[in-house]
Amino acid sequence: MVALDGPSGTGKTTVARKLAAKLGAGYLDTGAMYRVVTLAVLDAGVDPHDTDAVVALARSVRLDVATDPGRPEARLDGTDVGEAIRTPRVDAAVSAVSAVPEVRDLLVQRQRTLIEEASRDEGGIVVDGRDIGTVVAPDAPLKVFLTAAPEVRAARRGAQDTAAGRESNQATVLASVERRDRLDSSRAASPLRPADDAVEFDTSELSIEQVLVALTELAGTRGLLGEDVAEPCR
Repeated sequence: MVALDGPSGTGKTTVARKLAAKLGAGYLDTGAMYRVVTLAVLDAGVDPHDTDAVVALARSVRLDVATDPGRPEARLDGTDVGEAIRTPRVDAAVSAVSAVPEVRDLLVQRQRTLIEEASRDEGGIVVDGRDIGTVVAPDAPLKVFLTAAPEVRAARRGAQDTAAGRESNQATVLASVERRDRLDSSRAASPLRPADDAVEFDTSELSIEQVLVALTELAGTRGLLGEDVAEPCR
């Protein structure tokens, strides 16, 4: 198993999917799970800061995520919400929802079940999030924490929004990135931070392929590469 943590815009989701495909492993985007719950909260007209109402809703909705790196679907009560969970509306509320301890407990248990199933059925899994190496899977044989300068991450987020057809303003995106960093790093439940034994990578000046090469080599040193996995090309 590979635990890949870090703030938004570091490239961790893209790298995690590519790494999982390269290793022939499953893939889990835990952030998508919190976003699905956040979308459910917003669609129901619930105040994201109303803890009791948020917890009740989180317990009642049906949340499904796929662990296939080629098709990382997210569904809310059977409906594909992969696009809906990436909107500014959800961005603005997800930190409040994900800071609720009961919501985190609920989803962490679900994440551990998915990790166990993928490890058994697919031979391994790459999991990305913000507390994988510290809380969800502290015994993971490889823990990586990706970082990048806020301005770089904002530019990447803006490019993703534009590519997806969503309006993007660089100043607004940067403010959102910095706000999310503050909230995620200061929350009482599972704050964003690298595990003590995590390998830290600054991706500010690295391409996705360069990060993938580095992580593939690192996975090899931990014995996580199968015999049929080719050495990365430079």
